[in-house]
Amino acid sequence: ALAVPICYGFTLLIDYAAGYTINRVTLFALILALGLLVDDPITGVDNIERHLAAGRATTDDITRAIMEIRMPLLMSTIAIVIAFAPMHFMTGMMGPYMSPMAFNVPVAVLVSTAVAFLVTPWLCKQLLRPRADAAVPVEARQGLYARLVAPMLESRRRSWLFLGALAAAFVIAVVLPFLRVVPLKLLPYDNKNEFQVIIDAPEATTLERTDAAAERIANFLATVPEIRAMVAYTGNHSPTDFNGMARHYYQRNAPNDAELRVTLADKYARPQQSHALILRLRPDIARIAAETGVIAKLVEVPPGPPVIASIVAELYGSATTSYATLIGAARTTAGRLAREPGVVDIDVSAAAAETRRVFVPDQEKAALSGVSADAIATALSIVVNGRVVTYVNAPTEAAPLPIRVRVPYTLRSDLGNLHIKGLSGIAKIRSAGGVADAPTPLVSLAELGHFTERDRDQQIFHKDLRRVAYAFAEVAGRTPAEVIFDVDADRDVPTTAARAVAGRTFFNSGGGDAWTLPKGVDVSWSGEGEWDITLRVFRDLGIAFGIAIIALFLVIWFQTGRAALTAIILLAIPLTALGIMPGFVLLNLLASHQIGEYADPVMFTATAMIGMIALAGIVVRNSLILIEFIEHERERGTSLDAALLRAGAIRARPVLLTAGTSVLGNLVITLDPIFSGLAWAIIFGVAASTAFTLLVVPVVYRLVYGDRACPTHAD
Repeated sequence: ALAVPICYGFTLLIDYAAGYTINRVTLFALILALGLLVDDPITGVDNIERHLAAGRATTDDITRAIMEIRMPLLMSTIAIVIAFAPMHFMTGMMGPYMSPMAFNVPVAVLVSTAVAFLVTPWLCKQLLRPRADAAVPVEARQGLYARLVAPMLESRRRSWLFLGALAAAFVIAVVLPFLRVVPLKLLPYDNKNEFQVIIDAPEATTLERTDAAAERIANFLATVPEIRAMVAYTGNHSPTDFNGMARHYYQRNAPNDAELRVTLADKYARPQQSHALILRLRPDIARIAAETGVIAKLVEVPPGPPVIASIVAELYGSATTSYATLIGAARTTAGRLAREPGVVDIDVSAAAAETRRVFVPDQEKAALSGVSADAIATALSIVVNGRVVTYVNAPTEAAPLPIRVRVPYTLRSDLGNLHIKGLSGIAKIRSAGGVADAPTPLVSLAELGHFTERDRDQQIFHKDLRRVAYAFAEVAGRTPAEVIFDVDADRDVPTTAARAVAGRTFFNSGGGDAWTLPKGVDVSWSGEGEWDITLRVFRDLGIAFGIAIIALFLVIWFQTGRAALTAIILLAIPLTALGIMPGFVLLNLLASHQIGEYADPVMFTATAMIGMIALAGIVVRNSLILIEFIEHERERGTSLDAALLRAGAIRARPVLLTAGTSVLGNLVITLDPIFSGLAWAIIFGVAASTAFTLLVVPVVYRLVYGDRACPTHAD
């Protein structure tokens, strides 16, 4: 227990020197390290206590007890450092987000190893006393373990059947995510105390009508008991945060734009998490939005790097493809997304098609009347938009209040009666004294030209010097990967019978709702949405996992000198999958629930993948402890079967204790919605790997080495 304050003290000191702050990721890294930094002292104390139980308590005996396990302790520490080190090199925005995890855990474990070699032996010398009467015969400890392992050691056929069953279970566990039994997502939803309602009215909507729609939604939200406060912004955007910057909310300044900032009760004062609450509110807000003729999008604060939308379809064409065709393709894609279950908040980058009235002046008449095009434009602007003529410093206003002169709505339709003052000195008249300036003309707008209707120009987007149109969507109750695979699988294929979401997998994606794009137009799903970040993050984590396993193999091979023995030690790593994936299936059976028409599943996220990588270093410790004891027993002349049974019986206690500390250390993390995936992955992986390692390592060791003589350390 004394290892905890010592390790934390040194780790925080090194954090301070390295410039790290105390934040959410750092704290959870320290909590994760809590289950690991006591492993080395536990193993050391257990071996010292075993020697003391034989009645020996000299300094040499304690030193000998530590020296017996020095190599497993060192190699297990190196394994954890190797497992976490590649996370330093993650690319993109997730790299800095996870760097405290990759720094704090190895540092804490390195300090704990130093404590196990320096502090633990000295404390044992001071506090522990020999207890020869407490020694328990090894045979008495074997019990159930011997009854489980001995039959497989005696029969190669039973051994192969056991290993074959484990291999089949491993394949099934790995396939579960591809069967969509375990949903995959970048990061889980956080439990925040706020969310936003983004309101998009048709482009021609007035500010007053947009504000009325926002007020109706706000009145409904005021009846929700979990909501404490809200602020409405109409014709303007709210203060920009990180998510608003990524989604370009700071550009929302049109009369048809509105936004509600909603503050919830504290997370400890409401029964539902914020994501579940938003799922519950979605149908009612969608109904009110439909009644008022607007689109209302519910936006959650992202737990990690923000994206412009969870699903983003980028539509590209050839050099000769018109932009109108790209916009049509974007609308087609949005229509298909709207028909996909679990897809909400669909939108496109193009504005709704609308016409505008353009005044075309008669240049000759305007010139003869002394009326410039600028004068006509100014007059029309005053009629339509009004003009601020002065400001009033009202005591109840924070800023000066503008006084705007405007033409009444009822008179704006009769613009023919608008008279425009011409420029003086343009027209001339003859007089008795010669030529003089004519009186300043006042000309009717109807005499200066005519109105015509034209389509409003669309904003043209470019990416990498190519014209592009976008379709956006969010998901509710499903993951972006599932939706993208299903929608893309239905493109350019014949229509088939509709398939329920529950019957789809990544091996046979698609819902049977066929759709096509115009010729020459292609769609890309890996651009600005969450799918692109998901691919890059899981790619980086997969590379880190592969590098960690290769590095572990090389380091352990260098220490043992035997490739087969190294492979046996590393068997603990794939055994973690037997616990992780079935564990997440169990979580979905127990913890997931339906909220109205939307599901709320437990997802396997990037944090859970980090837990898998961490397990590569954690679970190797169990194999190292077992193999080291087996090697020592064989060098002493013990038969192979007896050495295998003694190793499992004697080393079971430190193996189970270290596994227990890892599980207990991660139980606290399961309460956090973001890092709970990491904790559950470690808990399920450690439990399965520990249980199977005690069975698999002796069986595989027996199959590989049989009755061959044991190579000595000198060999």
